[in-house]
Amino acid sequence: MSRTLSILILLMWSGQSALSQGWSQPSGEGFFKIGFSQIISDSYYAPDGSQVPITTTGISSMYLYGEYGFTNRLTGIVYAPVWVGNTLNELRFRQSGNRIPGDSYGSIGDMDLGIKVGLIQNKPVVWSGTLMLGIPTGQTGKGMSGILQTGDSEFNQLLRTDVSFSTPFSVFFSAYLGLNNRTRDFSDEFRYGFDLGYFKHPFLAAAHLQGIQSFQNGNAENVSNGIFSNNLEMLLPTFELGYFFTKAMGITVFINKPFKGQNILNAPGYGISLAYQLKKNSLSP
Repeated sequence: MSRTLSILILLMWSGQSALSQGWSQPSGEGFFKIGFSQIISDSYYAPDGSQVPITTTGISSMYLYGEYGFTNRLTGIVYAPVWVGNTLNELRFRQSGNRIPGDSYGSIGDMDLGIKVGLIQNKPVVWSGTLMLGIPTGQTGKGMSGILQTGDSEFNQLLRTDVSFSTPFSVFFSAYLGLNNRTRDFSDEFRYGFDLGYFKHPFLAAAHLQGIQSFQNGNAENVSNGIFSNNLEMLLPTFELGYFFTKAMGITVFINKPFKGQNILNAPGYGISLAYQLKKNSLSP
């Protein structure tokens, strides 16, 4: 998916869910994360949705994520996977004793750059629109096998809208809809998601549900690593916990696993990140 308070929630599946929902960042303030996420799987959702065994495959990512308010209604967004590792375990045949060597490759991944416009802010219910551009900075056709990759080679444009509200009881709710246009003959996608959470310093607890539905309108060749595939579909719940040891800095962890899918890995994803909230008063002596 070359690319919500919680980032990544998709982040192994999506850097694209890493948006802070309908709220824009105030002018001169921001939200930043540095994190690690990983999936290791020996099962795969085939194109017909069935679960099939595969050679154990792993995808790991070290990433930077940031939002910064240029104005009270205009927020810049960047997601940068500074390192993505793709591994394929050795395959050994018991009867014959033959084996297929394992393989690994690591490099920069596909980057996302975006702009969020706060259409309605400073109200009980907020509404924003976001344009994310997926930049194909990752690599394809790598490793000794020539099949490992850290990106999908296509430039994509994701247009999404988010609606959010919070309550006096520190509970927040968000929902989003999006359309993702993919180039190089990859199928376009419809995306949607919901967030329900509780945040009262120093604790964060949240549940997220994200969906991707392919339009099946592209003929790009599929890959079987379950991350960079064409016609990828999923319904992915994610659970996140966080603890903020200061008002500006905290740590968050998450775990997720698709309920169902198509052309994706069938395994839990998990991750950890260090978060920092930039406030104007935090810059004062």
